[in-house]
Amino acid sequence: MAILKSYSVRLRESTPQFPRPNLCDNYKRRNVKWRSPQAAVIPNFHLPMRSFEVKNRTSADDIKSLRLITAIKTPYLPDGRFDLEAYDDLMHMQIENGAEAVIVGGTTGEGQLMSWDEHIMLIGHTVNCFGGSIKVIGNTGSNSTREAIHATEQGFAVGMHAALHINPYYGKTSLDGLISHFDSVLPMGPTIIYNVPSRTGQDIPPHVINNVAQSPNLAGIKECVGNDRIEQYTGNGIVVWSGNDDQCHDARWSHGATGVISVTSNLVPGLMRELMFGGKNPSLNAKLLPLIEWLFQEPNPVGLNTALAQLGVVRPVFRLPYVPLPLEKRVGFVNLVKEIGRENFVGKNDVQVLDDDDFILVGRY
Repeated sequence: MAILKSYSVRLRESTPQFPRPNLCDNYKRRNVKWRSPQAAVIPNFHLPMRSFEVKNRTSADDIKSLRLITAIKTPYLPDGRFDLEAYDDLMHMQIENGAEAVIVGGTTGEGQLMSWDEHIMLIGHTVNCFGGSIKVIGNTGSNSTREAIHATEQGFAVGMHAALHINPYYGKTSLDGLISHFDSVLPMGPTIIYNVPSRTGQDIPPHVINNVAQSPNLAGIKECVGNDRIEQYTGNGIVVWSGNDDQCHDARWSHGATGVISVTSNLVPGLMRELMFGGKNPSLNAKLLPLIEWLFQEPNPVGLNTALAQLGVVRPVFRLPYVPLPLEKRVGFVNLVKEIGRENFVGKNDVQVLDDDDFILVGRY
């Protein structure tokens, strides 16, 4: 028994002795306000916005001065995924030839065929690679106000300089509904409103624009109704870009438009810059009109996709439901390139007539 007692004493002596917790100290620790590490605090950084606070590096005035904005094409790999290498080449050619901004994921860029994840990724990629050299305007509009808000939050979060917003299409709303829709997205940052009744089925009348123009974030309107409407706005001090390439010369020099948001500049950015910056030039305008007419003989971007493939700057891959122009039209494009001059077009490869079998049509992407 004496041996057991002695062992018990030695065991207690060898066991580490920890201080007993002080309940008062625990209470104090639970009530201390937690502070984040200073390294994680980045002031004035782009984060998704759930408030009316504007967090954007670019002002609406910076957007208002742009004259040549290209609605950039989105090229594809044979499996239908984005071909970012070809996309980057297209962006370089726009910058080198004087485009001041691009619309990413617009109708021309086939935003309507993208998931929102693809859409925001492409905006972010464009900002990260080219945002220091060219303004990036993300098409984050939707016929759902909820989706438009969410996409615009994400677009500004990844650094786009401005947003492009269409009026709700198909499920059309009232004029008061249009005002409420635009009022929901305008507080987030510089915004261009896009009026194209041929696609939406509903005109945005001047009454609506005059109402939302009270927002300091309204950079201007992309107007496709015509030059009379453009002059109506510019006479009231509202910035307008022509949305019609065939009318943009007169819009710019005779009706007060600031410039153009162009499809044709994907092909001949240098000539379109000259058209917007060089003063009245009826002869250059007449030279470009046959190309513009060719581009829009079928709904955009069918003609542009066909043309860029034949110039060899993108793969001949189409996301359905778009398909290439028929053979006779493809031959016509080659003739137009020769008349205008291959040196005026993007890319360095010889223009060629592609066969039907050269094109890849992708239904699952």
